[in-house]
Amino acid sequence: MASAVEQLAKNANWGALAKASELKQRILFVLGALIVYRLGTFIPIPGIDPQIWQEIFSQKGNGVIDMFNVFSGGALERMTIFALNIMPYISASIIMQLAAAMVPSLEKMKKEGEMGRVKINQYTRYLTVLLASVQAYGLAVGLESMQGSAGSAVIDPGMFFRVSTVITIVGGTVFLMWLGEQITQRGIGNGISLIIFAGIVAGLPSALAFVLEQGRTGHFSFVLLLGLAIMVVAVIAFIVFMERAQRRVIVQYPKRQQGNMMAGGDQNHIPLKLNTAGVIPPIFASSLLLLPLTVLGFAGADGNEWTASMARYLQHGEPVYMLLYGLLVAFFCFFYTAIVFNPEENADMLRRYGGFVPGIRPGKNTADYLDFVLTRITSIGALYLVLICLLPEFLMAQYSVPFYLGGTSLLIVVSVTMDTVAQVHSHMIAHQYEGLMKKAKLGGRKR
Repeated sequence: MASAVEQLAKNANWGALAKASELKQRILFVLGALIVYRLGTFIPIPGIDPQIWQEIFSQKGNGVIDMFNVFSGGALERMTIFALNIMPYISASIIMQLAAAMVPSLEKMKKEGEMGRVKINQYTRYLTVLLASVQAYGLAVGLESMQGSAGSAVIDPGMFFRVSTVITIVGGTVFLMWLGEQITQRGIGNGISLIIFAGIVAGLPSALAFVLEQGRTGHFSFVLLLGLAIMVVAVIAFIVFMERAQRRVIVQYPKRQQGNMMAGGDQNHIPLKLNTAGVIPPIFASSLLLLPLTVLGFAGADGNEWTASMARYLQHGEPVYMLLYGLLVAFFCFFYTAIVFNPEENADMLRRYGGFVPGIRPGKNTADYLDFVLTRITSIGALYLVLICLLPEFLMAQYSVPFYLGGTSLLIVVSVTMDTVAQVHSHMIAHQYEGLMKKAKLGGRKR
């Protein structure tokens, strides 16, 4: 009997090890996928003169385009197959989510469960290809019109270059879309967020080197460097504090009699995060600004007065750009929160299970109360996101600090790191829970 119990215990330990190895495989898969992504950011588009392009980008790479280059991990600066990165997919997701909230047929499809979600995801992929094709063609035309001191950025302009560029860039975007989905399914964390995270982190060493070089040459004083280091630490601590902040709405469940015993009467809570939307608002806002303006920064100086003025207004530090960016971040903060948390559905679910908020009547009153609380804390969260996202604009306008050290980049890096670590922790807790359950069963058999 004892040998049988020992054998079962060994099997339980091997099961825990197998689960741990599964987590290890997931982490290794994520690392391998991100390495593949980084390699792709160095494969150039055929037909581009790299030296002339570097000269042109150094002159035009500012404003929205500089932000786009940060999110793409420098792929736009090197004009590689991942030049558009995952932004067309994010833009398509925004459009589909807006459409699902306004078009009855899509809203009905969204409520169909897993089948409806699969259909909407398929439509999002089709829209991604369409948007990427339009943006890639505009980028190809813009590249042909660009001139450096040594000539055109395109070695052999023409329809063949345009078609090959569109195929190459769209293929790169579709591959990243697929890679992000694979990371989500077979790895740890959100694949799309991790791809953007990897692009930002890849640029941090060069940004730090630039700041230290500016300090060595005297452009940045020691006081400014010290203040910048303190600011970065303070911003990271502030982001961690705000991302963990939540309002807990108390939920009471009534007592009920089961046989000769009283059951229920438990008290629980609904955790409402201060920033329910996470990093989605700045990413969505950046993507929406980039959607119509992908080529505007390149075409602005080529004689078109309207595009030139628009490109000038959308420079870092310009009031119009900062106003648009801040308004879009605030809008998507409320919009995405409304999609993620529906007060009516949650109130109805509480009523079905017999739960209620103390002092609030079930049903519509509970829904109104949840909506009131959520609106108040989301207002604070939106203000926090706007301040964090506009911080790099002030830094770049006043001190020419790299965008990588600004609030938006730090927000994405810290938030994605916290989310990924939380998922790893959840996997480990689940494995430990399974091990405890097996030990409890073994103990019962032994008795």
